[in-house]
Amino acid sequence: MNNKIESGLFGVAIGDALGVPVEFKSRDYLRKNPVADMMGYMCWNQPPGTFSDDSSLAFCTAESLCRGFDIEDMALTFVKWMQEGYWGAHHTVFDIGGTTRHSLARVVKGESARNSGNLFEEDNGNGSLMRILPLVFYLQNEKDIEVVYQKVKAVSSITHAHFRSVFACFIYVVYCLEILKDKDKFEAYKEMQNVLSRFLKDKKYNPNEIQLFDKVLKNDITEYPESEIRSSGYVLHSLEAGFWCFLNSDSYEETVLKAVNLGEDTDTTAAIAGGLAGMYYGIGNMPQKWIDKVVRSNDIKDLAERLSQKCK
Repeated sequence: MNNKIESGLFGVAIGDALGVPVEFKSRDYLRKNPVADMMGYMCWNQPPGTFSDDSSLAFCTAESLCRGFDIEDMALTFVKWMQEGYWGAHHTVFDIGGTTRHSLARVVKGESARNSGNLFEEDNGNGSLMRILPLVFYLQNEKDIEVVYQKVKAVSSITHAHFRSVFACFIYVVYCLEILKDKDKFEAYKEMQNVLSRFLKDKKYNPNEIQLFDKVLKNDITEYPESEIRSSGYVLHSLEAGFWCFLNSDSYEETVLKAVNLGEDTDTTAAIAGGLAGMYYGIGNMPQKWIDKVVRSNDIKDLAERLSQKCK
């Protein structure tokens, strides 16, 4: 299990670090100047191998889960990152989303993590999807899909409490749980769609919200041309792009470079796709030079080991 956790965490961090220097660059720019390797500086003026808030908050999620499932503890761990740079690549924060900042400010003022998240439709950035992966390992033996949903909802809602953000996280987690069963990635994708279809049968969710996920849930995301895959910071775009890059690539390296070169929210798209690809292909099939270059790699290995002990 530790190997899956380690490859998942490094999968997120490497994708993130590849995307940091070119965040906000357009797809046209990256077509002419494609990212092919780990770079530094440029957008955020950070050295090569620097991961952003995506990985930091995923690591904070993992760190909290090492102590058990407690969203109050998790929220306070996020606050520690925001205020002190805890789990920051260089022990500082250089990037934080508005919804995350506002929600954690409520926690600082004493609000419970059950009520801290932003609920409005415009609060559907990808800030909870990018950090949800560690919860997969904690839930790997959970047979009750309702329990999975409620735990995903609680973790997303610390910052992103709108149904759309929660449901995007849920789809991602369910897919990851299928991948953990050592299935072929296309078989796992089909099974995720089946699980979600059964889950939704007796639910009274807003049909307009559910319909937004048709590309991923009803159709085959792999069949869409790149021109129909968006890579903005909107949670729906990030989910679609992450799945599309992973399912339309044959290696970890191809997955994350494809994600980065879609442009715009490069670090998060690559972190989301990279988490999937890391878990699926394994640490032994990820470029060693990138594993070595990611900052705090020993800390990440240690975290993976501790989470593995907890999830046994």
